[in-house]
Amino acid sequence: MFFSAWLKGIGLGASLIMAIGGQNAHVLRMGLSRQHIGITVLVCIVGDVLLIAAGVAGMGALIEQSPALMTVARWAGVAFLTWYGLRAWRAAFSTGALHAEKGVPTISWQQAALTVMALTWLNPHVYLDTVVLLGSIASQQTPLAQPWFALGAMTASLLWFLGLGYGARLLSPVFASARAWRILDGLIGCMMLGLAVSLAWV
Repeated sequence: MFFSAWLKGIGLGASLIMAIGGQNAHVLRMGLSRQHIGITVLVCIVGDVLLIAAGVAGMGALIEQSPALMTVARWAGVAFLTWYGLRAWRAAFSTGALHAEKGVPTISWQQAALTVMALTWLNPHVYLDTVVLLGSIASQQTPLAQPWFALGAMTASLLWFLGLGYGARLLSPVFASARAWRILDGLIGCMMLGLAVSLAWV
């Protein structure tokens, strides 16, 4: 029973975490540029672990009953995603910001950590997926199986972000030119602004 609950947690957790989003795009970008991969991946995993634990503990019901909290998070997310998207477009159209041998300009570990924290904690979809959805499904498990379900979802997060961050270097030959980085930044900009619009119109 425990192993089955763990597998359920892995399956559902993976299906939610692997969806294309701002957080995954940032992890991929850091992995490709080989900058601050450890802190970026760690922030993502710790954030997911805390949110999953909160959902299994019943925090999802509290969030559902607090529309004001979701509204604040939604507009904060819209503002941040818009800023991030415009910044990505600026990098894509810049003539001197990119260098083929380095890929992207160097940023400090503090900037990397703050960016991924914002992408994690200012995205209302993260709360809906990890806290509300996972929490509601966990509540359908037996009390003894719930910790194993949560552990399964946490395992999916651990494996995904480690693979995405450290496995991105396998794509390094593709991103050996500045043009490839401009294309990636352009796509990330479109995705971020699209997410901002979708949040604004929820």
